[in-house]
Amino acid sequence: MLPVHGRHGYHPWRGRPSWSWPGGARLAVYLGVNLEHFAFGEGLGAELAPGANSGGGPQPDVLNHAWRDYGNRVGAWRLIETLDELSLPATVLLNSAMYHHAPALVAAHRARADEIAGHGRTNSERQSTLPEAEERALIAEATAAIALHEGAAPRGWLSPWIAESHATPDLLAEAGYGYTLNWCSDDQPVWHRTRHGRIMAIPYPQEVNDIPAIIARKDGAAQFAEMIVEDFEERLRQVRDGMAQVMGIALHPYIVGQPYRMRALRRALAHVAARREEVWITTAGAVFDHASALPPGNIPGE
Repeated sequence: MLPVHGRHGYHPWRGRPSWSWPGGARLAVYLGVNLEHFAFGEGLGAELAPGANSGGGPQPDVLNHAWRDYGNRVGAWRLIETLDELSLPATVLLNSAMYHHAPALVAAHRARADEIAGHGRTNSERQSTLPEAEERALIAEATAAIALHEGAAPRGWLSPWIAESHATPDLLAEAGYGYTLNWCSDDQPVWHRTRHGRIMAIPYPQEVNDIPAIIARKDGAAQFAEMIVEDFEERLRQVRDGMAQVMGIALHPYIVGQPYRMRALRRALAHVAARREEVWITTAGAVFDHASALPPGNIPGE
């Protein structure tokens, strides 16, 4: 036998119960907007071009740091304008360091009534490398910052770099989280077992996600936009069999906030928004609420 995670069993797609989202929709669509801040001159960070983080030169890595911060200074505001134009909600995946670095940006999402979910302190670190006590402290610090500024603790969590230790689901459940976006192994929510009860894994995309698509695979702006549309249309075709699905679209403002990419993204999101009578355009937190209220046996892992 190979080592197993023990969080949930195998549940084949075929033969699962048929149920629906609000309004009878079979497809739920949410946008995950990552608001991230990176340390200057140290730590981890996505790269526009090979730099100090990959051994290509000494710190400070000004090129890549400035590229990332463009998202907070400019790109995220362009994305908000597009979301407003199309009347689209968002789940904001927030580094708590953003409250100090770009409080006006977080406030703008708050004014839109977007969901704020936890995304660690900064994407300059990975929680998976920490001893359990230090990882618990990281989660507590990020959670407390969001609760202080938003008036309520977040219910969902996406780890920086989607990096988990063996204890992460346990620590999240212990801290009061209801759902995690770290696991991309299904197209429906899945209950995971933890030391402190269950936590729901809501699908978060690693394909319709601008980092692996544009940064890793070098897809162009038009190709990424087409990916969103094709994924959306194929899911609409599939849900005719009665199987409810979740479609996430993962966005990072320093990537999609570049003008030429925003132009392509706007076309794709407009395509999705035009079909809002057929689908449920929502937030990850609302997906959690609805799925949690379904009778036992409908969500895999129970």
